[in-house]
Amino acid sequence: MGNKVINKALKPLRGEVVIPGDKSVSHRSVMLSALGDTPVHITNFLPSADCRSTVGVMKALGAKVDIISDTELMVEGHGLHGLQEPATVLDAGNSGTTLRLMMGMLAPQDFVSVFTGDASLHKRPMGRVIKPLGQMGAQIVGRAENTKLPITIVPTGKKLQGITYVMPVASAQVKSAILLAGLFADGETTVVEPYPSRNHTELMLKAFGVGISKRDNRISLTAPDRLTAPGELVVPGDISSAAFWLVAASIIPDSELLLKNVGINETRTGIIDVLRDMGADMTILNERESGGEPVADIRVKYAKLHGTHFGADIIPRLVDEIPIIAVAAMFAQGDTVITGAGELRVKETDRLEAICQQFTKLGGNIEGKEDGLIIHGGSSLKKAECFSYDDHRMAMCLAILGLAGAGVEIQSPDCVDISYPSFYEELDRLAF
Repeated sequence: MGNKVINKALKPLRGEVVIPGDKSVSHRSVMLSALGDTPVHITNFLPSADCRSTVGVMKALGAKVDIISDTELMVEGHGLHGLQEPATVLDAGNSGTTLRLMMGMLAPQDFVSVFTGDASLHKRPMGRVIKPLGQMGAQIVGRAENTKLPITIVPTGKKLQGITYVMPVASAQVKSAILLAGLFADGETTVVEPYPSRNHTELMLKAFGVGISKRDNRISLTAPDRLTAPGELVVPGDISSAAFWLVAASIIPDSELLLKNVGINETRTGIIDVLRDMGADMTILNERESGGEPVADIRVKYAKLHGTHFGADIIPRLVDEIPIIAVAAMFAQGDTVITGAGELRVKETDRLEAICQQFTKLGGNIEGKEDGLIIHGGSSLKKAECFSYDDHRMAMCLAILGLAGAGVEIQSPDCVDISYPSFYEELDRLAF
């Protein structure tokens, strides 16, 4: 696809949107199923580029993955100790989740693993994962101060040792890598978080029969003898994908959307808390459970938003939603101040800088800070050509900003395939 032109919405957004499967849960469902010893039927799997990277890596490690349809898989592993040495370099594509979590899973193995990825992933530092795994006894060699791709995991001939790791920054990916390594380690493995981060790994480990304990912000496990795989795993809809429609309906006058099958895991609902603080009109309906994860439908209506302040204590619960919150803030009355978000500088791109650069082209009044943003609401918006940085969330944020504002032309729009392949089709259906 060439550039994608998004015009101002011709009508209010009305109707229903079935939210595609959660990316975080989709990754973990395949990874842990590959360590089980009975087949697992996975439904509502997200067929995105990132999740396909995880499928490719697990197949290269010997797991049998039958793709029944785009959203339905059957995974048959060979047990907790059944991973096989890959015949080739493992390609994580653009997926930081694939890379970081698989580093934890492969660090204890008795074979060599070499990881690569796309140009964007080669730029992202992995030192936060390499450090605790090294303390457990892993030997990991990378480029550029030993933190960047390509990365090689070399067996040491010794079993990893459980540690207690006090995390300097809350990160679900780092926590997950340590816990996955702990599945193979001697002794207890404990992670202490400064703030709660996404707990999808802990919930899924429990679903696979792993004894895992949580007290305050301390999460601990001891290596099990085996993983007891559930026969069925249903992936809930991804709240990070729902976030674009939550904001779009909130800022486009007279809009009302019903978002179906949204995961409302409490470690992910920071976007709902912040939008409600800004005055958004949202109603949670039909609460239920799906694969151990809480799920609901969400009705969202247009509302006059106002600015808000939030910081480090909530960032782990909405780190991926900050770009779309910045869009909402541009349409709010007053200022929105975001602090404690320095992690966004090492995402698919430096998202804080990207927000400042690209949103300003569309008329935004935004100040970039080292660890956050100050967004002055009520700007007079204009149409412009903007760059996605090949970052899926930036591309979708630009589309919603153009839809609610004066339009936008997006360079490198195809990156939405990483997390939401049908995004543009849904946007065209609802708005034109």
